[in-house]
Amino acid sequence: MNSDDLDARALALHEAHRGKLEVRATVPLETTDDLSLAYTPGVAAVCRAIARDPALAYRYTIKANTVAIVTDGSAVLGLGNIGATAALPVMEGKAALFKEFAGIDAFPLCYASNGADFADQVRNITPAFGGINLEDIAAPRCFEIEEALLDCGIPVMHDDQHGTAIVVLAALLNACRVTGRRYEELSIAIIGAGAAGYACARLLRCIGYDESACRPVRDLVVCDTRGIIHHGRPGLYENKYKFILAGETNRRQRTGSIADALAGADAVIGVSGPGVITGEMVRSMNPDPIVFALANPTPEIWPDEARSAGAAVIATGRSDFPNQCNNVLAFPGVFRGALDARATRITDGMKLAAAHALAACVPEPTADRILPSPLDRTIAPAVAAAVREAALEGGVGWRPGP
Repeated sequence: MNSDDLDARALALHEAHRGKLEVRATVPLETTDDLSLAYTPGVAAVCRAIARDPALAYRYTIKANTVAIVTDGSAVLGLGNIGATAALPVMEGKAALFKEFAGIDAFPLCYASNGADFADQVRNITPAFGGINLEDIAAPRCFEIEEALLDCGIPVMHDDQHGTAIVVLAALLNACRVTGRRYEELSIAIIGAGAAGYACARLLRCIGYDESACRPVRDLVVCDTRGIIHHGRPGLYENKYKFILAGETNRRQRTGSIADALAGADAVIGVSGPGVITGEMVRSMNPDPIVFALANPTPEIWPDEARSAGAAVIATGRSDFPNQCNNVLAFPGVFRGALDARATRITDGMKLAAAHALAACVPEPTADRILPSPLDRTIAPAVAAAVREAALEGGVGWRPGP
């Protein structure tokens, strides 16, 4: 299908349905008694009960099953900073995926501006929601906003960061099984130091994670548009997140370009832009390399070129190639498990549990199947069960009394 035809069909679909969401009542509203129970005067009893015990909102309202999808439209898909209104179709789509794969009622909240008080604005909507999915907010602002909201009392996750990292870890675990590698011995190059690159580096090197639960890879180098991130690079102190990466990765303090980063690596994870990896770079990697070229819609290197250069396992962000590395494999199950546990936050242990549960959904991985299909309806329940248990074990969940 050519892109012009796809564009035309997508526009027609959205016009015909006026978007992808609607709100429906879950109770009958046909008689005066129905109105008395659902609205006035009966609803006053529910309000008074919640006023006495706010936790009852999880029993009596939509809070127990509702997620806010929050964006400012500053980093949308491959479109960049297109603004909050133009981001709305993407957020609607995200909400539809939440409902389809996890039964969660999600709603897009697109903010026209992202000022100094943005985190406070988002914090003020928490009474109505059981969780917050931060979406398509540019780095480094996305890191600051998520950090400011972690103590807001409900689970918050920036999906571009952690959803990506969860799926990448799951894919790497199974790619190691295919290529006969030990995960802990991997040498990895990450191309891209934005939201996804930073989160992948944190998870794969266990930066800030509980060392008893997280297994770090042996070596990891991160590149941005200026090349390898290392402590000696001018201007590094201007970005605290890249400064953290310089201290916690690149243990040999290598310098140079993307090509230098790939030389001798077992795996490369591209979360950057189109065409930045060449076949020659892949040939410079260790034998049978693992290549994840996740830029969308145009990957860092096309699968055919990577395969011709010797890649043993290849993943992209696209649905028309094997091994689609898509966040929909993670976020529905993560939030379903967090809501089911009535978690107060999403912990690192919950992310690790999600990744290992996702990897286990492919019991016998092959080069063309290291991840399940995003359309597999069994994935979200499996991930949710693992996340719920991790929340309870980690002390951030709620167990009902006898």
